[in-house]
Parts: sequence; C-alpha cells; structure tokens
Amino acid sequence: MANDPITYRDAGVDIDEMNTAVLRMREHVRSTFTPQVLTDVGSFGGMFGLGLDGVSEPVLVGSIDGVGTKVRVAAAMGVHDTIGADLVAHCVNDILVQGARPLFFLDYFATGKLVQEIVVEVVKGLAAGCRTAGCALIGGETAEMPGVYQDGEYDLAGCIVGIVDRSRIIDGRSIEPGDAVIGLASAGLHTNGYSLARHVLFDSAGLSPESTPPQLAGRSVGEVLLAPHRSYAQSVLPLLDRFRVKGIAHITGGGLYENIPRILPADCSVTVDRRLWTSPPIFTYIQELGNVPDAEMYRTFNMGIGLVLIVERDETIEVMAELANAGETPSLIGEVHRGVHEVDIL
Repeated sequence: MANDPITYRDAGVDIDEMNTAVLRMREHVRSTFTPQVLTDVGSFGGMFGLGLDGVSEPVLVGSIDGVGTKVRVAAAMGVHDTIGADLVAHCVNDILVQGARPLFFLDYFATGKLVQEIVVEVVKGLAAGCRTAGCALIGGETAEMPGVYQDGEYDLAGCIVGIVDRSRIIDGRSIEPGDAVIGLASAGLHTNGYSLARHVLFDSAGLSPESTPPQLAGRSVGEVLLAPHRSYAQSVLPLLDRFRVKGIAHITGGGLYENIPRILPADCSVTVDRRLWTSPPIFTYIQELGNVPDAEMYRTFNMGIGLVLIVERDETIEVMAELANAGETPSLIGEVHRGVHEVDIL
C-alpha cells in the first residue's frame, strides 16, 4: 500500500504563505529606498551604492542586535507594528555612538508558523523606523521553523551599516576629568530588561498586559512596556558639526553601570547623580513590586536615560539648548573625574 505523499506544508512550512507575505511587505520595504539602493525586494543580496560626497576617508560601522523578550509583550498585546521600529532605533543608536550616519538595514524574522498579518505588521514597523532614520531596508530573511518556535512565537533581529569619516570618529579617547555628562530621556524600558520586568509584573505580581494600576497613570502595563525605543540620531548628528562631543553611550543592557565605562579612558570614571532627572514611573513600580535592589535596577534598566553624551564643560549649556530645541529632554546628570574606569551613582 503506497503512502500518501508528504509535502513541505505537511512538515509545517508553507512556501505559498511566505510568498504572499513577501508581496504584501514589498510596498513597505520600497518606501525606505534611496537612490543608492540598486536591487529590488527579493534579490539574493541587497546592493547599496556607497556615495562618498563630503567623506574624505570613509569608515563603515556595523552593528547587529535584537529586541529581546519585548516580542513576548508585543505578542501578548497583539500589537506588532512597533516592534520593528524599536529594533531599527536600537541599532541606529548603537552606531550613532561612534558618530556614524546609518546607510542601510537588514532584518531577520523567525517564527514557528508564519502568520501573514503579523510579519507584514512587523515589516511595516521596520520600514517606518528606517524612514525615520533615513536608512534603507535593503534585505532580510523570514524563516519558518516549526519545532524551534511554538505557534504564535517569533523572534526579530537586525543588522545596520553606517558611515563616518575617520577624522570624525567618536571613540572617547579625548574624555578627561571635568567633562560634563548629559543624559537624554528614554521613553521607558526601550528594548532591555524585559525578562526581569515580565517576571516581576506578570509572574510574581500576577498582572496582565491589560492591567491599569494607578501607579502608571491610567495606562495599561502592556502599553507602557511597548513604549517605543527612541532613536536619537536626528537630534545628535547635527550637534557633531558644531560641538566637540567626546563620547556617546547608548544605555542598553547593563544600564548606566556597564555602558558608560565602554567609552571612558582607563584613568577616568564618571559620577552620576540620580536626583538630576526624573525616571518614568514604570521603573519605580517594578522596583517596588519586586523589591529589586537599586544596583540591580541600574544595571538592568536604562532608568530613564536612553543616551549619554560627554562634552566639554564650557559647551554644556549650548549643547543642552540645541538638544532641547530638537525635541529632547536633556539633563546634566554627572561629571567625569580621575578614577578607575567605573561609574558611581549617588
């Protein structure tokens, strides 16, 4: 007796569904294209013409990252059109710290069973993030992997490439005692610390994404957790033409304690005064619900500071005024002093 034929769809992978999803994504992806993009959606490799106007010694800067377990919150809320923009903003900020302007972006979306509506919404968010950053979404991979991910689960990662003139690379080497530390406000957790936040809020406290505790001013837990990761490039890149920005740190996993030292010379430390800015209430709420120690909070979360700039003391007022005019909420949060390459939070 002959066995019934087995297809790829029987194994959990639907190529037709994938192809239809790609067709639906196309308009969003093409909306990010600049004249430098030389290939269309669906090419084996994305090609980007490297325009070098105004760049005498070009240096390419690349970074790759994900959005962590924030995807679990997006899935629980059924909101998938912002998580892609989160990813782009995260990656843009990661190369911004070296003074790089973003050129192009590639994404990786993996799931157990492809749902067109979800992947199209995710790509819509990716495209929105790329348009905001002025970079092109030139390629990506959508992987359907039954047995690796459960139905309804997905993961998202992305790679960005930017450019900076070698003479204008920001690497922290010129940082010295007396320099000022400016913090730019975050919108919330951004894309880090979600495993701890979810454990405290959902597993321990028994809340749901729809819960609206008074501590969050009437907003639901899910809404607050999905607050977008802010991109700072539009505000910071123009500063680099006018001021001597000595160092920039993106405050991601590791918080202030671990990210600021990444840009400090070996003989410098930073003192930060946490009384000098106001953290979003979600951080206080997590800390109180979970009885989380201060040190753990400042090592896990950004605590309301998404980006740190280190500038010369005599340029501080002007830099902060320019940032405020650009729509940022800057705070003078600390100072560089002679030390052993660490951060003290008072």
